[in-house]
Amino acid sequence: MINRVLIRIRVVQILFSYSQGETTDMRKAENELLFSLQKSYDLYFYLLSLLVELTDSYAQKVDNRKSKLLPTEEDIKPNTRLLKNKFILQLRENLELNKYLKDRPFSWYEHETFVRRMLDNILNSDIYREYMESDSHNYDNDREFWRKTFKHVICTDEELYTLLEDESLYWNDDIEIIESFVLKTIKRFEENKGTAQELLPMFKDDSDREFAVKLLRESLWNGKEYRGLIDKYTKNWESERIALMDMVIMQIAIAEIVSFPSIPISVTLNEYIDIAKSYSTAKSASFINGILDAIVKELKEEKKIIKK
Repeated sequence: MINRVLIRIRVVQILFSYSQGETTDMRKAENELLFSLQKSYDLYFYLLSLLVELTDSYAQKVDNRKSKLLPTEEDIKPNTRLLKNKFILQLRENLELNKYLKDRPFSWYEHETFVRRMLDNILNSDIYREYMESDSHNYDNDREFWRKTFKHVICTDEELYTLLEDESLYWNDDIEIIESFVLKTIKRFEENKGTAQELLPMFKDDSDREFAVKLLRESLWNGKEYRGLIDKYTKNWESERIALMDMVIMQIAIAEIVSFPSIPISVTLNEYIDIAKSYSTAKSASFINGILDAIVKELKEEKKIIKK
């Protein structure tokens, strides 16, 4: 689930932080990298659990209406279709989700006001109205309701972003990425899998975890050499005019180009140019592209990299 886009962003953030200090503790840097990726994986489970929490909030709402002093017929006999949603009933009992939340608990109860407001948004949405009016009462329809609700109601709520960013600094930059994995998970759910429905693993395979650690190590260990290359092609620039983030992004990009022969150069360049667009200055992308193109040409001529 933790893809290489997110890994690259995390390595850039950690190296940028270390570049502002005088010493580098490799073990500490590695631990921080893996911890930050673990926090991203936490967010995946917490967002899944939010769907269950919203359903529980609706159950409470239904109970409260029944207890009114002068309940209406609708209060006494509410529509319970949402409470009987087959996808949510399956998600609630999912073995992986429950084990994870037991080991690394996170309570939406602390954000009860947010949950109630989000529930109201859902109940007032066209998605909910269409769901309640539909004559199709099956698992696929139940699952599709929550997929649409998550994508178009939950993911578009600005307060959710603020809440999560306040909860953890590590969630500031990866909320949208993790939301995409939650959507993917909802689509993958199958009724016949029951409580054993598989969720996404933290890493697709060991190679992604190894990529994360190796990219950080190579960027730090060979930082002086890579910065020397960068200096060679930026000698006509005043050093104070070059953003530190640009230097860090180029340093890591060179580390990836040199250390991972199976990754095409074009892929690496595009990934770090995209990072520059989001994390550095307006002119950084074109500046970084030009410098890295020159460095790649030199490394190829010296046969220090042999790939496309």
